Amino acid sequence: MRNIRYLLAQPEHGYRGTAASFWVLVAMTVLATGRSLVHIFANDGGANSIAGLEVSGDAGDNLVHLFAQWGLEQLLLAVVAWVIIARYRFLVPAALLLQLADWGLRAVIAEFKPLIVDDPPPGAIGNMIFVPILAVALWFSLPRTDP
Repeated sequence: MRNIRYLLAQPEHGYRGTAASFWVLVAMTVLATGRSLVHIFANDGGANSIAGLEVSGDAGDNLVHLFAQWGLEQLLLAVVAWVIIARYRFLVPAALLLQLADWGLRAVIAEFKPLIVDDPPPGAIGNMIFVPILAVALWFSLPRTDP
C-alpha cells in the first residue's frame, strides 16, 4: 500500500517516491510547457493547425483568443511544476496529481462536450496515453506505508 499523506508532504520528509515518477513529471512538464507556448504564440493558437477547428471570421478570432488564454493557464501549471522540480521535490506527488487531473478531467469533459473535427486532436490521443502513465507515476511517487 502507498502512503497518501505524501501528496502534501512536509519539506523535511523530502521526496520518497521512485526516480521514474520524478522523470515522468519532468517529461510531462516539458510537454506542458511546449504545448502552452504553441497555444500562446501560434497565429491560430493551434486551433486550426493542430486541433483542426475552423478559425475564419469573428468566431474564429474569438476561438484563437480562447486557445491563447488556455495556453496561459497551461503555462502557469507548467511553471508550478518547474518550481517543484527545481526546488520543492517533496511536492512531486501533488504535481503529478495536478497533471493527472488536467489530462483526466479534460478526457471526461470531452465525453460530455466533444469537439466536432475530422480527426482527433493530439490532446485526445494524449488523454488515452498519459492518463494511465500519470496514474501509475502518481502511485509510485508515494512511499510505501509501514507494514
